[in-house]
Amino acid sequence: MADKKRKQKRRRSDLSSDDEAVLPFKDILIPDSDLLETLKQLLGAHNAVSTSTSSSKPLTLSDLNLSATCREVTDLSLSSVQSAIETLILQVAHSIVAGNGFSFQVPSRASTNQLYVPELDRIVLKDKSTQRPFSHVSSVRKSTITVKILSLIHQLCLKNIHVTKRDLFYTDVKLFQDQTQSDAVLDDVACMLGCTRSSLNVIASEKGVVVGRLTFSDNGDMIDCTKMGMGGKAIPPNIDRVGDMQSDALFILLVEKDAAYIRLAEDRFYNRFPCIIVTAKGQPDVATRLFLRKMKMELKLPVLALVDSDPYGLKILSVYGCGSKNMSYDSANLTTPDIKWLGIRPSDLDKYKIPEQCRLPMTEQDIKTGKDLLEEDFVKKNPGWVEELNLMVKTKQKAEIQALSTFGFQYLSEVYLPLKLQQKDWL
Repeated sequence: MADKKRKQKRRRSDLSSDDEAVLPFKDILIPDSDLLETLKQLLGAHNAVSTSTSSSKPLTLSDLNLSATCREVTDLSLSSVQSAIETLILQVAHSIVAGNGFSFQVPSRASTNQLYVPELDRIVLKDKSTQRPFSHVSSVRKSTITVKILSLIHQLCLKNIHVTKRDLFYTDVKLFQDQTQSDAVLDDVACMLGCTRSSLNVIASEKGVVVGRLTFSDNGDMIDCTKMGMGGKAIPPNIDRVGDMQSDALFILLVEKDAAYIRLAEDRFYNRFPCIIVTAKGQPDVATRLFLRKMKMELKLPVLALVDSDPYGLKILSVYGCGSKNMSYDSANLTTPDIKWLGIRPSDLDKYKIPEQCRLPMTEQDIKTGKDLLEEDFVKKNPGWVEELNLMVKTKQKAEIQALSTFGFQYLSEVYLPLKLQQKDWL
């Protein structure tokens, strides 16, 4: 029996030494207690900036002397949305009775009608519009879809219910043909009515998840995100039902990929370093963007982002921070200002000695996307982003967060992130 215990002890010792051998940089980590002091300093500095900026009225588009007129939407009540739809349809009816046919004046969401405003650090929509006549062969179908969507939204207002975008599509599959077409017109309708998409009572299916040091009410039910298991709590598709957010976290960790999120959730990273971990499992959806902004604004916490070291990781980060061009009309409600780029950054590949077999060659499309990003004003504003992107395009190498698993499956939570936090290595 004693011999068996000695063998088990020897095996554990061997495993321990093997773990140490595949965890480079672990030996330079400071004690967790000291690292927590660093995180408290980060929170303190963030709150100091927040306090200084909150003492003055937040900048809005109307405060800026812009050369171009810009368009923004607001949250409207159901009765206001209903009234706006009825007014629009009455105008159409009057036009038809007058013998002029009808057409819709639709705000253009083309890239040429977008503007990055550095003072607000977000993309906004300019005021150019296009005609969508029913009598023209090129736009008759889209005009019909527009009328159908307006009719469906009006029904939702009368019944005071929510539906998903998928429900909307299946009301007339032959007309819409593809959900991307009904989704696009839904955004057009929000622009036309001057309201947020949330005001239309059309929601996306649940996609994002959150775990960690956060409690909030979901339609009256209290949710404790430390007790949601490694799967976390699905982010409610309707932000209006979320309230009473409370947290003792020191920061929010925004994660691009579901795989990295699961690793951190299973390791309970949020207990070792008090934080809230959130992911949209790839391209950010509206509900996750709204939820992240609400957390940032109500809890006054800094946001650190963990994305892949490729152009698309940075694009995802920019959507959270500056907004997407597709929904620039609602950027005031969907963007989370001042997100820090924690990793994985191109410079990390050599710094953390990521083996060549774990790096991927960039395709021609990757390189083009990287070069296009370098021309974007929201990238040019941050010299650190420009430097990292230039390095990526020059080396023509990319890597996913999972490349860190070459040093062990828990290297991300045990070494990489603690060391990043210890060194305050974010942009």
